[in-house]
Amino acid sequence: MTRRRLACIYHIVDRANWAAVQAEGLLPADMLVRRAHGSNSEALLRSQRRRGETLLPYGVRLRDQEPMPPAALDRCLVGGLSSSDWYALINRGVYFWLDPARLRRHLRALKGPQVLIELDGEALAQSYRADAFVTAFNTGSAMRRAAARGPGTFVPYGDWLEKGWIAEEPRPPSRQTASHPPAELVIRSAIPDCMHYVSSVQHLDC
Repeated sequence: MTRRRLACIYHIVDRANWAAVQAEGLLPADMLVRRAHGSNSEALLRSQRRRGETLLPYGVRLRDQEPMPPAALDRCLVGGLSSSDWYALINRGVYFWLDPARLRRHLRALKGPQVLIELDGEALAQSYRADAFVTAFNTGSAMRRAAARGPGTFVPYGDWLEKGWIAEEPRPPSRQTASHPPAELVIRSAIPDCMHYVSSVQHLDC
């Protein structure tokens, strides 16, 4: 059974970063941190950001990772991964919401001026297909009854289109392979031409 292809997807940008996004595109935290901190980056990328951080001299602001404390991650990680491995993995991607309801919940948790961009999801995923993955849940949170997770949580978009969640590991027995939609699209690369896919922009005060 072929999955339903992506339609609109959403990304939230701290307004302090908006000029940089328009000039350089969307970059994973991994690239931003390495550019700012060079050889001192590894420890930062493998630990929790308890607070938002502004990367100098570029002025780009990274969000905190409060919903992913190490103790909570340790309870839900599989495949021999440690919490530091998960932080490194998470920092490699640019994340997009697919579900407006999830998006609204996330917006309620943010503070300060934000820019909400809506993009053509299918065009973006096809252009970056070698680096495009989908997930079945919000991988940036390990709170409450957090789903088990590991490297196989990130399913290549092409595989998902053909086979659904069969490739997801670990996959809960209750997962409805044919009907369960993705929660996130993840691009594991820089997206320098992201503005090409943008269909609308909203400035919000959260």
